[in-house]
Amino acid sequence: MKNRTDRTTLGQSKIVVVGNTSEDPFAIDLAFSLGQSRDVADLISLKTFTNSEFCPRFISDEEDLESIGSGLRGKIAVIVSTSNLFVSRQDLAMRNLLIARSAKENGAEHVILIEPDLYYSAQDRGPHETLGETKEPRSVDDLKKFDGQPFSARLYAQMLKLAGVDRVLTVHNHSFSVQQIFRKEFGDNRFHNLIPYDIYADYLMNSNILATGSDGENLVLVAPDAGAKSFVVEMAEHLPLEGTRVLQMEKQRHGEREVEVQFQGEEAAAEDLIRGKDVVLFDDMVRTGSTVVNAFRVIQEMQPRSAIFVVSHFYASEEGRENMSHAAIDEILTLNSLPTVLNRDVQGRLRRKMVVLKIERWLARNLAQILEREVDPEATFYQIDMSSTHPRFRRKIHSNTQLSELDGRG
Repeated sequence: MKNRTDRTTLGQSKIVVVGNTSEDPFAIDLAFSLGQSRDVADLISLKTFTNSEFCPRFISDEEDLESIGSGLRGKIAVIVSTSNLFVSRQDLAMRNLLIARSAKENGAEHVILIEPDLYYSAQDRGPHETLGETKEPRSVDDLKKFDGQPFSARLYAQMLKLAGVDRVLTVHNHSFSVQQIFRKEFGDNRFHNLIPYDIYADYLMNSNILATGSDGENLVLVAPDAGAKSFVVEMAEHLPLEGTRVLQMEKQRHGEREVEVQFQGEEAAAEDLIRGKDVVLFDDMVRTGSTVVNAFRVIQEMQPRSAIFVVSHFYASEEGRENMSHAAIDEILTLNSLPTVLNRDVQGRLRRKMVVLKIERWLARNLAQILEREVDPEATFYQIDMSSTHPRFRRKIHSNTQLSELDGRG
């Protein structure tokens, strides 16, 4: 077993990683994974004036009067932006703009924004057909949904570009419209919507959470709707199990909180496939959890061996925690793209059935590859945080998973 962390060779002289809040553990871990030895807090001062205006300042040598305004000349500035419990997403978005502009005006060659959960993605269309690209023609109901609102996702992309951001990395963004907006603003090769197939595949295959059978004949992957189908099909292709089946569910919304969920096609056929099998339902995000729980109620009636929910972005609202504690869901597997999910108070009683996969090293690896830098392919690329007081299974030891990381102590 290899016991190494994922340190790239970007080099301290070339890259400067900062967060948009002080002492951000996510930014600190990502910076370390990129080989940055200096503390994030030693690189930038995040000042707020008495009138409440935010003013970031990249720290320079106070005695140096020869290189004023060029402290970042030739360097890559990486801004790490994640949500937290203390600063609103609106404030964080404005901070990104000011930090990017500060980097550019102090000589940065390239400014990169890493925002795992891209802000304003829910406001991805406007009240006219020209405001937002969709795969299907927009209905009157869809246009009315955005009546009177701004097309915030496009404005955010334009403001980032104007502020000086050259490249954006995000994780599993669900909106086709948002993806098209950012590709238009930054170019196809400078907007990166990273999908965590390899993390999910590694974890599912190297823990005994599943009893897949020799070739996946006991495993069923489920897409909660048509929009998630392509992701789940691709997820199945990342598993070395040719016998894995993929099913799709359909949902019909009757109101903000009223959603009917059923399997596409013959329900009896789905029941035959699910009975006694391990069922894994994948989704990009969860807010209230009501739709997810309705889906798992349907699955539970078909008597699976186990039912597991895998979600990339977990908005742990009080309502969501209450819904997701339903007995129909045996396990919840999520990323720390919203780092507040690591907070024990935020997890609440979900802690006993929740596993969080920490993605800082994975993001660092992807950035290094994008910038064509060397990465050790055998080094660990994610960490695991789970309850040690409510152990649910023993894991196999794999070259990409350190023993000390199994319960978040690594």
